[in-house]
Amino acid sequence: MTLAVLQLIERHETLSREDVDRFLAEHGSPIVEGPTITFLFRGEADGVRLRHFVFGLPSARPFQRILGTDLWYCSVEVPRGSRIEYKLEVDQGGRTRLVRDPLNPRNARDPYGSNSVCHGAGYEAPEWIRPDPEARPGDLADLVVPSTGPLGERPVKVYTPARMRTTRRYPLLVVFDGEDYLRYAGMKTVLDNLVHRYDIAPMVAAFTQSEDRFRDYGASRDHADWVVRDLLPFLEARLPLRDDPADRCLMGASLGAVASLSAAWRHQGVFGRLLLQSGSFAFTDIGREAKHPALEPVVEFVNGFRAEPGMPAEKIFVSCGVYESLIYENRSLVPLLERTGMEIRFVESRDGHNWENWRDRLREGLGWLFPGPMALVYE
Repeated sequence: MTLAVLQLIERHETLSREDVDRFLAEHGSPIVEGPTITFLFRGEADGVRLRHFVFGLPSARPFQRILGTDLWYCSVEVPRGSRIEYKLEVDQGGRTRLVRDPLNPRNARDPYGSNSVCHGAGYEAPEWIRPDPEARPGDLADLVVPSTGPLGERPVKVYTPARMRTTRRYPLLVVFDGEDYLRYAGMKTVLDNLVHRYDIAPMVAAFTQSEDRFRDYGASRDHADWVVRDLLPFLEARLPLRDDPADRCLMGASLGAVASLSAAWRHQGVFGRLLLQSGSFAFTDIGREAKHPALEPVVEFVNGFRAEPGMPAEKIFVSCGVYESLIYENRSLVPLLERTGMEIRFVESRDGHNWENWRDRLREGLGWLFPGPMALVYE
């Protein structure tokens, strides 16, 4: 445990409520000391557990109560640079509540709510995720893509960079789960900042969203056809886009990464770049394993891809958190991709399956796929 908490425990017989107040005001929660993180909870309870999202560790870590007080603690050891999302499970009067840490103001949102966040020693949130008053903002427009196919018309948000000129042509980035990338990963701010700093080339980004992710992003042929036959021509007819596949990129996280790889694989030669984050690349070609029934189309696709990967793109950036269950599938994908002759960059992070992990990798991924003037000078 951290030294501050150890010293508090040693004083438990003389601790007053005011002493605990002062301790929390001085140290806050959680307390980070080197590789040790101590989480705190204050209140009357029959039991408290830490519910973290770190695959491979016990998912519920019990708190201990400091005798004579209403203060509880739980210490864990984590590698340097870790970022952890968590909740507290509190038992009281025969009821159990799952709550954000009331002593920790830092939290992260996702489509299902929000979690408390702990930054381990050595982790720093990138400064380019915050609005920069010197960065001129790009525009974000709502459009509707018509379709005669089975998926029908669909909305799309189109980002165009500041100072865009119709006399120039721009790369295209298509983002699956685009509304979530905008809402939970702050992607418009990230694009504005990275373009402003010349870290990435100015680009057009199309943010699409699915109302049925398992259907559309589960390696659906219909969705792959919609991207190539409806979305791409729609954008090319309205925007000054480059027509070289090397200037077209698909990206997504989790099932969105599956949809990206599936569309590029089914329509090889159309997209030259892929950005795949924490892909749900479930497969069974080396042995059966229980999978969620909704993942059966994904398993069928990934098994087929592993057997005949072809050349879905020229450059692929793959990232995954070591604290998520999908790290094995993503690690196993990389050597397969490399053997095809495609240029691959694989990045692991000490984080889990969440939007801020994916946000933190955007500069490295987009900067490698579409380097701006600064990257071209210094690399």
